[in-house]
Amino acid sequence: MDINILNQTIIQCRKCPRLVEYRESVARKKKKAYQDWVYWGKPVPAFGDIHGRTLVVGLAPGPHGSNRTGRMFTGDASGVFLFRALYQAGFANQPQSTNRDDGLALSDMLVSAVCRCVPPDNKPSREEVANCLPYLVQEIELMANLQGFVALGRIGFENVLGIYRAKGVSIQRQDFKHGAIYRLGKGFPWMVASYHPSQQNTQTGRLTVEMFDQIWQTAKSLLK
Repeated sequence: MDINILNQTIIQCRKCPRLVEYRESVARKKKKAYQDWVYWGKPVPAFGDIHGRTLVVGLAPGPHGSNRTGRMFTGDASGVFLFRALYQAGFANQPQSTNRDDGLALSDMLVSAVCRCVPPDNKPSREEVANCLPYLVQEIELMANLQGFVALGRIGFENVLGIYRAKGVSIQRQDFKHGAIYRLGKGFPWMVASYHPSQQNTQTGRLTVEMFDQIWQTAKSLLK
């Protein structure tokens, strides 16, 4: 499958009634600060370089970030934190991201997520994750040059492991730890784990600028 065809399939997806209703209701009601925006209000496809060597896996779109702008991590505080770091590390051509037509481009990296619709309270159900995960599996298969993952948060981390276990790869139980490097097996990609750049983590100091910058330096050092 071509990435453009996959993206169109994702955008048109209506597999999860609860998420369809929620994402569309958020897009109708809008946030006070964005009343003049036409919200995206649909599933959000991956963004970046399908020919890249690194795949970043987050959780899901934010209600007034990606669900508004239609691009992963664009338009909210987590995106501000992420794209500054990617620019510093040389993966992005600019440090800011405000909308999907702002000229931002990623090199050597695709940014994706476990779920493509915004879930209430940032908590997709197990069934909703299972419905959406095949899209991530297809992106992995399309990334012919893939060498490694950066998992932003525990859910991204656990689902990448789950994808490879489902392929028959024998992976022992792994504990999520920020900054740790995991080997999925000989001939398979590596994975670096990071706390998610949510405001809950960045404003409390659980994830600092320095800690996050080190994640991307680690990822760069692992690329061959």
